[in-house]
Amino acid sequence: MSHVPAATRALRLLRFLATRPGPVSAAVAAAELELPRSSVYQLLEALAEEGFVTHLPEERRWGLGVAAFEIGSAYLRHGPLERLAQPLLRRLVEETGATAHLGVLHGADTLYLLKEQPSHAPALVTGVGVRLPAHLTASGRALLARLPRAQVRALYPAAENFVDRTGRGPSGPAELREVLARERRDGYSVEEGQVAEGFSSVAAAAFDHNAAPAAAISLTVPSARPVTAAALAAGARDAAAELTRRLGGRRPEPD
Repeated sequence: MSHVPAATRALRLLRFLATRPGPVSAAVAAAELELPRSSVYQLLEALAEEGFVTHLPEERRWGLGVAAFEIGSAYLRHGPLERLAQPLLRRLVEETGATAHLGVLHGADTLYLLKEQPSHAPALVTGVGVRLPAHLTASGRALLARLPRAQVRALYPAAENFVDRTGRGPSGPAELREVLARERRDGYSVEEGQVAEGFSSVAAAAFDHNAAPAAAISLTVPSARPVTAAALAAGARDAAAELTRRLGGRRPEPD
């Protein structure tokens, strides 16, 4: 297949990595794509230089990099996701009286695409276009919990990659792994005062056709409000399931 242009090979390689449940070796990629192993190595190294793939030297495997997430996020920002989600967020606001957000991953940040709030809602630091550390937000962790563990390690390799806002929240890789494992089992994520003192949020992930996390729907209320996280999470999960359906997506198989 030497006649295949390099750009086509690179795109096929990226698509292959995107459909795998986790990082793979160059040998596996070469065999699956029926390409020379030397060509695959060259493509991987070129893609890594641009941030589209990440090399995991200890595992001798390759996975998607931050630039790949940025491309996906850029597509989402062009509108289809927001139009599908906005009616769901407005319904949540009416039903719960909470502020509802739609967020996606942008590297190691949560990027907010939509915000719907009730009248006279308290001011929040979140807003359309705002980015916050993903490991601190309920939306970000709902998405991180559904990423392959190797990709989470690539985003958060060491303690210095963890930003602190209020003295709460995961502060290192081991603590983050523990939190994500628990929230993955629960099916939703909870944030209490980790972004802003006095506010709590819950979030659930919606999925694309590859069962990969596409976006998260979250609900935020003052921490003093007499409502349980589980009660709010039920609404967020139902809305996320409906968004998954609208996206033509599917939930991942249970662990």
